Amino acid sequence: MKYYEITFRIEPPTGDAADLLCALAGEAGCESFESTADGVKAYAQQELFSPEMLDAVLADFPFAGTHISYTVGEAEYRDWNEAWEQEGFQPISVGDIVIHDGHHLPAHSGVTEIEIRARQAFGTGTHETTRMICRHLAATPLDGAAVLDCGCGTGILGICALKRGARQCVAYDIDEWSTENTRNNAAVNGVEPLMTILLGDATVTDTMEERFDVVMANINRNILLQDMPRFARMMKPQGQLVVSGFYTDDCCLLADKACQLGLTHQHTYTDGSWACMVFAAPLPSL
Repeated sequence: MKYYEITFRIEPPTGDAADLLCALAGEAGCESFESTADGVKAYAQQELFSPEMLDAVLADFPFAGTHISYTVGEAEYRDWNEAWEQEGFQPISVGDIVIHDGHHLPAHSGVTEIEIRARQAFGTGTHETTRMICRHLAATPLDGAAVLDCGCGTGILGICALKRGARQCVAYDIDEWSTENTRNNAAVNGVEPLMTILLGDATVTDTMEERFDVVMANINRNILLQDMPRFARMMKPQGQLVVSGFYTDDCCLLADKACQLGLTHQHTYTDGSWACMVFAAPLPSL
């Protein structure tokens, strides 16, 4: 997929202004951010980016005396994880789950050990949102569960669920690199026969007859709000929807949308400014 690179200049540059800018830019389709010396650099899928929306949210930026300017260019198509692939990452423990890259091995194995080899895909366990969902999976009985992983990235969440006892995982992603990465990581972790991996967006669920005990999505806020009706439709009665990829300030929006769909809020995790929310589907009607 093709991305725009949006370079923001914040005057005067402050951490609080940068954090708020990232949250607001998400409304315009920006989905990943990196700090710069005088602001923020963001990336957005070209088909999802709305400059009109970005201008609107910046016009109402609430920090008095702060001036924000930006430029938009086409992002170079490159291996976004090139540095990670070369350097790897140190083992990460989430409860009794240990995530490693296959090169930096943990000193002590966890109950669940996951090896992730990322290539142009999000989800090594280093990000707060991934860790929060893994933490929830570690605390959730999954024996025999059917799981749907929406926007699977490296496949880490589906792989984690399968290694915790789930019987089946259907995973999809709009990015072909991600689906191939998920397939490779599933093979590395010995769960490939239990995974069905699809290329596409949430519309791939429209023809599915299967319903799921757990639906997971670690995607940006706007896509979550757009796709939540489909997520709700794919849940079994009393099934769980586990969503992350958004800021704590966005929790009310996600909760309101879930309520409109008849889902019940069960739990919210937070890690810094990031959040993860868990919702439950209702019992079947009598």
